[in-house]
Amino acid sequence: MKKKVTGRSLRELVLFSMLGTLTFSAQVAMEAIPNVHLTGMFVLLFTRVFRKKALIPLYIYVFLVGIRWGFSFSWIPYLYLWLILWGLGMLVPKNAPARLAAVLYPAIGVLFGLSFGTLYAPSQALLFGYDFKTTLAWIAAGFLWDVVHAAGNLVACTLVLPLSRLLERLLKRSGM
Repeated sequence: MKKKVTGRSLRELVLFSMLGTLTFSAQVAMEAIPNVHLTGMFVLLFTRVFRKKALIPLYIYVFLVGIRWGFSFSWIPYLYLWLILWGLGMLVPKNAPARLAAVLYPAIGVLFGLSFGTLYAPSQALLFGYDFKTTLAWIAAGFLWDVVHAAGNLVACTLVLPLSRLLERLLKRSGM
């Protein structure tokens, strides 16, 4: 019998906590390689498997980032950036044909990586009073890092489909 805690099973809460922590731990483990991490892959993986519930491990990850690096101006965009990636992942139907999904998830990862600085820029502009020209210069200055981010996402997001199959099998085996 599953125990319920505010509408969610205890097993589910523990699982989502672990997945959010796994996402955070993977980022910390890879921090020596700037702008290359598994966060985008995990966001898309959890979105494919859990759909709306993927927001739980996602925001556990965001909260852990705030604890580790501080709830500062640089953290504020994390409140909406990863939500955008989750939304893009939600556009891919859970039952999308495997061939299509195998192309879409890496493509979403690449586009997200390339646009990361641009998506981050409104926060910078508002928080630091940048005008349009300064904001564009800020985006241009970081674009090379967005390319690195996109390349890392391309590789990492090829794992979304096989890992989602594995995760779904493990969940089914565990009775979740």
